[in-house]
This record gives sequence, structure tokens and C-alpha cells, in this order.
Amino acid sequence: MYGTGQLPKFEADLFRVPHGERDLWLIPTAEVPVTNLYRNETLEAAQLPVSLTAFTPCFRSEAGSYGKDVRGIIRQHQFQKVELVKFTRPEQSYEEHEKLTHDAEEVLQKLGLHYRTIALCTADMGFASAKTYDIEVWLPGQSVYREISSCSNFEAFQARRANIRYKPEGKGKSEFVHTLNGSGLAIGRTWVAIIENYQQADGSVLIPEALRPYVGADKITRRKL
Repeated sequence: MYGTGQLPKFEADLFRVPHGERDLWLIPTAEVPVTNLYRNETLEAAQLPVSLTAFTPCFRSEAGSYGKDVRGIIRQHQFQKVELVKFTRPEQSYEEHEKLTHDAEEVLQKLGLHYRTIALCTADMGFASAKTYDIEVWLPGQSVYREISSCSNFEAFQARRANIRYKPEGKGKSEFVHTLNGSGLAIGRTWVAIIENYQQADGSVLIPEALRPYVGADKITRRKL
């Protein structure tokens, strides 16, 4: 949690579980365990970029939400999420950031959902991030765009904390990698977006074509009693 930047700054947003003389923490995102797969390791330059993904439960106290949107499925204390994580050379990180963001956008494109991608100003970014894009999906039930993915380049911030290095070719001294991550996507909010955007006048919900092979149906209809 310290290596990826959640501790100590965001302690109030996390769930802590006392365990004897130690404190255990529930992960707010798979960014934490996946980034730390290479903690205290030195990678070979030929390995980079390393691209990983994980689907995990996420736990957040939402202490900073101040009562905003705390009801329903939009803001939850526990939710499922797919996370995308990359380890890159410093000179590749911004190019890989664009690719990672595109991967998250492509999911929304295949689902046929309207969205917008915003580059955050410094005041809105997490303190560990060097550059962040927020992807916001359109929710017609609220007539508003809501964040459904956040894709960040942390440069060497997390690598310094977690001591993740690589050996450049032809150099004897190792250097810190750059780390990136993004959501692809938060499952609960994706479900809300599909239901609200594909609901028909009779109350039925069309299933996006990309999901029909998995669902085995074209439409969700009310069960007849």
C-alpha cells in the first residue's frame, strides 16, 4: 500500500483489519498487488514493457465522498473491477499510457456506450500520478457523465517506493521503471451504463452485441408470472 501510494496519505479511504500486532489492509484496486509483483526486483530491459491484468474485488470506505452519490450501485464499499498495469522504460511510458487508455476505451466502444476522455489538471490528479486520463460514461438516468475508468502514468514514483528497477542494455547501473495503471472497467458502473442506455420503452433492455454470445440472449425482458 505504501509502494503504490495509498499509504500514508489515503489511510482514511481504506479498510484496515487489525491482525495481532500487524495491520492488514483491504485493497482499493488490483493496482496494489499487481504492481508489487515486482517489488524489490530488477527486470531485464528485454522484458519491458510488461503488461498485466487482474480481476479482483475492491474495497473503499469512500470517506472522501462527503455523502455524494452514496446510494445505489454508483458508489460502493465493495465492487468488482478489472485493472490494467504496465511496467515500462522511462522513454516508453507516455506512449504506453496512450495505449493503455485506448484499451479501456475500446471496451466502451465495443459495448456501444457514449463516453468522453478527459486529461485531468494537476489539482484533480492523485499525488502519485504524473498524468491521468479519466474516462467518463454517459448515464441518461442522471443526465451526467460518470467516471468509469482512470488511467495514470506514475513515472518512477511507485517504482522508487517499491524498488522496482530494470537494467538498460549496455549499462551496468540499474534504473527505476515507470509504472502505469488503469481500470478496464468498473463492473458495477458498466452494468448501470448498459441498463440505462439500452432500456426500451416497454421496460426491456437490449443486450449489446458484444455481450450476446456470453448472455445467450438478445434482450432482457420481464419474466411472465
